Amino acid sequence: MITIFFTASAPKFIRSVTSALILLAAIILGVIVTILISWILSKTVLKGVPSSFTLELPPYRRPQIGKVIVRSIFDRTIFVLGRACITAAPAGLLIWVLANCSINDTSILMILADFFEPVGSIMGLDGIILLAFILGFPANEIVMPIILMAYMSGASLMEAESTHMLKEILCSNGWTVTTAICMILFVLFHFPCSTTCLTIKKETGSWKWTAFSILLPTLCGFILCCAVSLFGKLVL
Repeated sequence: MITIFFTASAPKFIRSVTSALILLAAIILGVIVTILISWILSKTVLKGVPSSFTLELPPYRRPQIGKVIVRSIFDRTIFVLGRACITAAPAGLLIWVLANCSINDTSILMILADFFEPVGSIMGLDGIILLAFILGFPANEIVMPIILMAYMSGASLMEAESTHMLKEILCSNGWTVTTAICMILFVLFHFPCSTTCLTIKKETGSWKWTAFSILLPTLCGFILCCAVSLFGKLVL
């Protein structure tokens, strides 16, 4: 994400190393925040709650290839795809309606983006990015296509044909290195997708913990983005 803001004259080796270091930094940051949040929760909300990890090994049986394939298809693929379709289909319809229906010659999508603009500015992002994350709740993969659709005033999801085209679109819509960093942070720390939330609800049997799993990472992302945005405004 950040490396697309490099000039074309930057050596390929430098861009590759920078990309690797950014990815490594994001992973390390995720681990550090996870450990820190776990420690805080163990001292507050989950104080006194015993935590244990039990691994029960089933009796060994000769693998049955046919049974493994069938169970994998039904228990893994079809079950997960079924839950995804339950949320993805309505979301796709909603995105199409927002992009194609207008009020006073302005699409509802852009009206909502303007509504989220103040919060996005505080986070070093913009209203379109925040709206894209919200509409991308069914599947995080559609966040960037929604952003590009809104920036290019399109009526359907789209992707950039090249990194050069992506850079031109983002820069023309006010993206800076600070925006890219905040985008990476919010991708790393934001609410899980709908399928994950349904799984959390199924495993915990509680809407309270499902909501908690949504709010906690989002709050972490909000704080980190605000800090980076403030630092960028003071230094850059």
